[in-house]
Amino acid sequence: MSLVCPLLTRAVASQLHAASAAGATSLDCSFDLGRTRERVALVAGAWEWRGTRFPLPEGLRDRTVYTWSGGAFEPVARFSGALIKLVPTDWGPPTFEIDGIKMLPTARVSPLEDARRKVALVQPRGRRVLDTCGGLGYFAVAALEAGAAKVDSFEKNPDVLWLRTVNPWSPPPDPGLTVTQADIAEAIRSLPSRAFEAALHDPPRFGIAGELYSQAFYDELARVLVPRARLFHYTGTPNKLTSGRDVPGEVLRRLERAGFDGRREGDGLLAVRRSAPRG
Repeated sequence: MSLVCPLLTRAVASQLHAASAAGATSLDCSFDLGRTRERVALVAGAWEWRGTRFPLPEGLRDRTVYTWSGGAFEPVARFSGALIKLVPTDWGPPTFEIDGIKMLPTARVSPLEDARRKVALVQPRGRRVLDTCGGLGYFAVAALEAGAAKVDSFEKNPDVLWLRTVNPWSPPPDPGLTVTQADIAEAIRSLPSRAFEAALHDPPRFGIAGELYSQAFYDELARVLVPRARLFHYTGTPNKLTSGRDVPGEVLRRLERAGFDGRREGDGLLAVRRSAPRG
């Protein structure tokens, strides 16, 4: 993805200030969240990137990605009923938050590498893959890297899709990827039966999107998948001792009623569409 404006974090701003204070005339740094590095010129109180001069950034906060608005560096965020923002990570590929709730795991692994590990479980090579909750597109990136024949991705929130246009780690346009702005809970009812050979289901947590954990939704998932198709379902690992609920266990029982055989796998469930009804 070609950047229109540099992306800054507080860490990058600190590097610019330190180099300028030391009297340096240039700095090698990343302005695309770690994808690449390039050299910028440093001049009095400013720096030049690809022929454009910018002031040294002031007052940048942690856990925020910034881009140039034309007069200042502003957070990569939108508010349309919920505050949705791009959040930097130590790994390079960012995560995002909705009203302060982090949507992707980042504590132990890059969110993109985490997606690659999960996608590998559904063995996407040569298969048509359903990506139910596209987010920043990391599942789609990983599936295409792994040789998926086609990825059909759905994302309900237009502001999340906007984040993808800014995030250099999100997938660029690709003939193998179709992205549809739609609520998969509704859109799945119009998808053809047995249209997909693998599926990735990464819904928001149960308290936000309970319909994506319902028996009706899992019945539809079973309908659109071919027999022996693999499904990875992210559930997270809610604390049963504090919540009093075993959400992954509840999900597994619903999947089994829908026609899957499954097991717990990391922070989710891996299930296989049965060829025939059990028993």
